[in-house]
Amino acid sequence: MEYVWDLFVSMLLLVFAIGTIIAGIFTAYFGSGKSRAIGGVLFIIGIIIAIIFYNYSTGDLWGIKEWSWDTVKNGISAVIGAVIGALIALGVFLAGIMKA
Repeated sequence: MEYVWDLFVSMLLLVFAIGTIIAGIFTAYFGSGKSRAIGGVLFIIGIIIAIIFYNYSTGDLWGIKEWSWDTVKNGISAVIGAVIGALIALGVFLAGIMKA
């Protein structure tokens, strides 16, 4: 059960960090006024979460290695597979709509 929990938390942190960094970059670049400030905050939060993910994966920063690299590799491959499957499903859906 611990492996499943480690996999869940590691992928939660990784996907949240990547999503927040990307959202922060787009908001800071395309936004105006307060939106740019919010984009900067999102970017910083994403970087902090990415650093936490890196530390728990390798233990280089604070010496705490919470999960093994195999867990992270399995999770990343699962996320990539899910994204590819979702893109294929979206393509089939759009092709069906365009034909109708």
